[in-house]
Amino acid sequence: MTVSLRGIRKAYGRTVALDGVDLDVAQGEFFCLLGPSGAGKTTTLKAVAGLERPDAGTVAIDGRDMSGVEPYDRGVAMCFESYALYPHRTAHDNLASPLRSPRHRVPAAEARRRIDEVAGLLGIQGLLDRPVGQLSNGQRQRVALGRVLVRPARAFLLDEPLSHLDAKLRQQMRAELKAIGAVRRTTTLYVTHDAVEALALGDRIGVIRDGRIVQTGTREEIWHRPHDTWVARAFGRPRINLLPGAVEDGVFRTPDGAVALPVAASARGEAQIGVRPRDLTLGGPGHPLDGTVYVTEVLGRSVEVTVRLGAHQVALVASRAEAAGLRPDAPVRLSVRPESLLLFEADGPERPGRRIGTR
Repeated sequence: MTVSLRGIRKAYGRTVALDGVDLDVAQGEFFCLLGPSGAGKTTTLKAVAGLERPDAGTVAIDGRDMSGVEPYDRGVAMCFESYALYPHRTAHDNLASPLRSPRHRVPAAEARRRIDEVAGLLGIQGLLDRPVGQLSNGQRQRVALGRVLVRPARAFLLDEPLSHLDAKLRQQMRAELKAIGAVRRTTTLYVTHDAVEALALGDRIGVIRDGRIVQTGTREEIWHRPHDTWVARAFGRPRINLLPGAVEDGVFRTPDGAVALPVAASARGEAQIGVRPRDLTLGGPGHPLDGTVYVTEVLGRSVEVTVRLGAHQVALVASRAEAAGLRPDAPVRLSVRPESLLLFEADGPERPGRRIGTR
């Protein structure tokens, strides 16, 4: 199944939820839609599912315009962030409910096989006889996800299905979902506010902000060539370092002159330089930057080091051996390879600076 959205607009009174959304999800693709709360992610899923009628634009599935097509005839299965379970029924009955409906009924043996397979995948075999009302939020989330995976759908629409799971189980479920996608190759539109999930799961990623898709691409494209500073900040922990300054004669300089970096761009005037913390090193090859240590934070095997460069601070990630002996206010020399730099326009009052690009 392919899914295409063209010019989708949806407003609730004066609040515009979607403002001209264009999106294509290919056959068998695991597509992640990333954005903050209120960006329009769930409304996009509901438009595809037929639960919301767009004010303008078209939704097409396998090239067929879905205008006027009821949700149950679209061949999609949706997992809601709010679970949407039957609280008085057992987990087993919730999983079985799609397989008992007149439209999706399967033989009893096939239903048992599907339920056992999904329950094992989600680790809820021991919960099948318990009423949903007695389950924790994380357990309900897994039952809700299982109810989607168990039915014979041609596309899955998943609305933050891991949001209520603890960190360990979330990581495990990411791996399982990726495995499911690789084996089943069922077209999947997955909504999340977590950039780590998007990078881990998505064959491609779409970034949505204020009801508009601002960038789509593979994880490599979005990581190395973010459309603007907002997209750049969304990916990576610690967040990308952005320093304001200006470009003149192929050199970017901060106002205090503490940072001067060559850039392979013909831009001139106000700009911002972006460098990801893992592209900065303590010494080594690259362009040198001299500063002083502000603070170090030990994060298991790695250390996050914040360094003052004149009036600015930058973060980098180093090994414990590399950061050994660093103390606040100690002088330190950083290195950065010019090819790892990202150049952006200066941020406007209501608009993130767009990438000018150095690669």
